[in-house]
Formats: sequence, structure tokens, C-alpha cells
Amino acid sequence: MTRAFLDKRPADVAAMFDRTAERYDLLNSLMTGGRDRYWRREVVRALDAGPGEKVLDLAAGTGTSAVPFAAAGARTVACDFSLGMLRVGTRRNGGPAGPRFVAGDALRLPFADGAFDAVTISFGLRNVADTVQALRELRRVTRKGGRLLVCEVSHPPNVLLRFGHRLHLRYGLPLLARVSSNPDSYRYLAESTLAWPDQAALARLLQEAGWTSVRWRDLTFGVVALHRAVNAG
Repeated sequence: MTRAFLDKRPADVAAMFDRTAERYDLLNSLMTGGRDRYWRREVVRALDAGPGEKVLDLAAGTGTSAVPFAAAGARTVACDFSLGMLRVGTRRNGGPAGPRFVAGDALRLPFADGAFDAVTISFGLRNVADTVQALRELRRVTRKGGRLLVCEVSHPPNVLLRFGHRLHLRYGLPLLARVSSNPDSYRYLAESTLAWPDQAALARLLQEAGWTSVRWRDLTFGVVALHRAVNAG
């Protein structure tokens, strides 16, 4: 069984998610106590995509995060590099009223410059091999004045909460992952979360990639953070 460590080799990470695709959404809900649904609702509210807007949901997986944008009338593309995830997503969430599923690498997006009014990525940025390059690619495909929303794991500012969160990641998550058909993938997710930068550090990476008006908001005491930014052109 392939184990994708923190070097994040694209083929390994894609294969890991391919094996997890069928039960991915269910396990996410179980391991977050259903909080993932709240986080995704906050993404939809913060991005505020309207009818006719072009929206890219990168690392969309099975398309669960992209469906609400399409339901709001936005022309939505759900992009992911895991073909297994895309197959499951097309079966579950495809159709004329759903998002359009497209295979693509975050470091080399298969879209024209300025193709989208808004771009978003939820719980996928930490899985790419080069964070800043992925953010630059997202900026490239966003029109001038367009917006970005990143929803990603983070680190609670409170010292005691941060300590408890790290204990959960180191010991609790691997125990829960035993119900998975591929527990190695969830050990990887725990490791990648522990290694991920905090809110301020991610904001600096966004600025390095050329995004402006960067700000963030914590969700669930900082376990997750929403980062918003604008492509000033």
C-alpha cells in the first residue's frame, strides 16, 4: 500500500484519495462530528457566488463542496486530480443542474487566464506539493477584481485548545481511521494538519502569491480558518 508522506508526491496523493473516494464524505462527517457541514456552509456564505458567475472549486473531490454554488446559479467547475473522486462525484452530484467535473493539477490548472469570477479550495491546499505555486495558479485563472476563498485546517490560538487539538490529531484520528478501508490516508491527513502553517503564516503565503486584501476568520475556535483575498490584477 502506497503511503503519501509530507513530500506530497502528486501520484501518491492522488492514489490515496482514489482509494478513499467511496467513503470519503461519510468519514469526514464522522471524524469532525458533523462540523464539516457547518464549515462548508460558511464557505458558501463567504464566497457569496451569484447566478451567472463562473466559480472554480479546486480540490473538489466528490463535488460536495461545489454543489451549493451550482444550486445558487453559478456556473461551477469542480476540479480535482483524483480520478476516483471525480468518478464518485460525477455519479452522485453530476447532471445538468450540478457542477461540471474536470480533472486537473493544482500546479498546472487546465483553464485560461482570468476564466473565473471566484475561486475556492476547501481542505485541499495542504495536499499540494507547492502551496505558493498553487495560489499563483488560482490567481492566474481569476479575473481582475475576482476573489479567492481558502477553507483549510488551522491551529487554535488558545494554548490549551491547541494542545488538545494536537493530541486528537496524533492519537484520536488514527484510532477513528481504523474504520476506513485505507487508514494510512487518514494518518497522512493528521500529519499534514500538524505540519500546516497557522493563520498568519498562510496569509503571508497568499500575499507572496500576489493576492491582496488578505484577511481571515477562525471557525470552531481556530481548528479551521477561512482566508479571503482579491486579485487586484
